[in-house]
Amino acid sequence: MVDIAVICGSLSDSHVTDSIVGILDEYGLSYDHQVLSAHRDPEALEAYVRSSNARVFICVAGLAAALPGVVAARTKKPVIGVPVSGKLMGGLDALLSIVQMPPGVPVACVGVDNGKNAAHLAARILGLYE
Repeated sequence: MVDIAVICGSLSDSHVTDSIVGILDEYGLSYDHQVLSAHRDPEALEAYVRSSNARVFICVAGLAAALPGVVAARTKKPVIGVPVSGKLMGGLDALLSIVQMPPGVPVACVGVDNGKNAAHLAARILGLYE
């Protein structure tokens, strides 16, 4: 069993995922890191989410940022979305995509490119701060 699944939609998001796994390593939390796109490989993403024994999901996504919502629609476990900055809108498009989830599909959202806060939030969800 791993504590956290870190999923990013593209290898180009590695600058954000590197900051996440750095904090998770500091806490000593176990994690699994996957690159799975909600758009390019939805079947593999769904299979991964359904089979994962992670307790929390952190999803890193830019542009349309569908990844966190797609994951939240397929699990009852906590999902944290990390919007990634883009060239045209500076990540505002991704931020708005992540925070505008429909009722019943909750996704916690941290600031643009703020993977560190996603990792800290995951640790709090898991009860490291009591």
